[in-house]
Amino acid sequence: MKPSIPFRGHQNSNARSASLCMAMILAGLLLPITGCGKKHLEISPQLKSFASQKETQEKTLVEMDAKNSPDANPRFPDCQPFFSAAAKGDWLTVSNVFSDLENRANGRAAPSEQYQRGLWLTPVMETYGAFEAFALGHQKYAELFGNEIVQSIPPGSVYFGGTDPGRFVVTAMQKSQVNDDPFFTLTQNALADGFYLKYLRSMYGDRIYVPTDQDSQNSFKDYTDDVQSRRKDNKLKPGENVKVSDDGRVQVSGQVAVMQINGLLAKIIFDKNPDRDFYIEVSFPLDWMYPYLEPHGLILKINHQPLPQLSEDALRQDQQYWANLVAPMIGDWLKTDTSIPEITAFAEKVRRHDFSGFTGDPAFVQNDYSRKMFSAARAHIADLYVWRMNQATAPDEKDRMASAADFAFRQALALCPYHQEAAKAYEDFLNSQNRNSDAGLIHGMAVRFPNRN
Repeated sequence: MKPSIPFRGHQNSNARSASLCMAMILAGLLLPITGCGKKHLEISPQLKSFASQKETQEKTLVEMDAKNSPDANPRFPDCQPFFSAAAKGDWLTVSNVFSDLENRANGRAAPSEQYQRGLWLTPVMETYGAFEAFALGHQKYAELFGNEIVQSIPPGSVYFGGTDPGRFVVTAMQKSQVNDDPFFTLTQNALADGFYLKYLRSMYGDRIYVPTDQDSQNSFKDYTDDVQSRRKDNKLKPGENVKVSDDGRVQVSGQVAVMQINGLLAKIIFDKNPDRDFYIEVSFPLDWMYPYLEPHGLILKINHQPLPQLSEDALRQDQQYWANLVAPMIGDWLKTDTSIPEITAFAEKVRRHDFSGFTGDPAFVQNDYSRKMFSAARAHIADLYVWRMNQATAPDEKDRMASAADFAFRQALALCPYHQEAAKAYEDFLNSQNRNSDAGLIHGMAVRFPNRN
């Protein structure tokens, strides 16, 4: 079994019904965060421009929502106070106003205080998500993360962003998401949400293929048909919650189920846009993608044809990229032959704020959000290597992929020793290699940070 690394966080709820009456929760799969962040941000020209573009887009979408609303007098918010606070870098007001808007749009308010949910909420959410990353993370590393990804993707490509920073920071750091400049930016996590698909069609529908409502319904039905078959064969995935009512209707709920549907819709986008390059920043593994994936800096490229194997050159470039990236953050001590005891010893010193002999950046290792952001990216590349290892039949290829996975996991845990999902995935990997003693060290290191996720 391969270790999967779903980095969870906030959840957004959305009910959808298909012909077989599915009931499920639409999970956001966002990066866990800690701390309340700064009250005020030193807002950069790029972030200010981004917020201005999103304000213009939100106003246009409110008009579309009102025009298409079945209600005679639909109730929509005035989002100007939210965007005004964003323009000033007033994070506290941005956070408070967004919470109120989201609660009212999602039915968590008295009926008379609720807003009609619609396309307008997504640009507000994207603005909030970007500002959150800069408020909770270190500005230097939020910009580094976003710029590294933006600069690595060829113009005209399609990019799936999964975690909070993978989606929102990249959205903010490109020239114009709305004008796909330099590439199309969307999230695989929300494709099962009909409002989100409409939002994408309003932005990109005349330039790339975006799934239709019929595509969405077909994907829901395909999934329910498949899950019924697998349920009979006792082959449901862990976390896939399936119930069958007395009249035979299937009800499926939970994060795993929603991501299966998201995966089907992502495959439609991939298949229907053969002239585009594709890239993904992973939040939750999508099984169909694994044969097509290869490392690409902080993220992964989705090739249009399955790769028989990852080349030695691809592995060398990946390791060199991450060695150069990691060194200024934690110091240039982590090599391919660095032992796990050395990594756990380093984590313990940093945990005690003992920076004697430390040659990295104290600002990085003292910021939870920034550490998890880069750790998550590295761990998902390690997950690809584990999948390749499990698929390989030749012993040499298994060993080659195991070695690549091992080093990537060690980098991920050196970056953030308390990223519990990454630690668990590495622990599972080590146990699969009969390295139980090393697995115990990783487990012990992770549990020493019980309240950091």
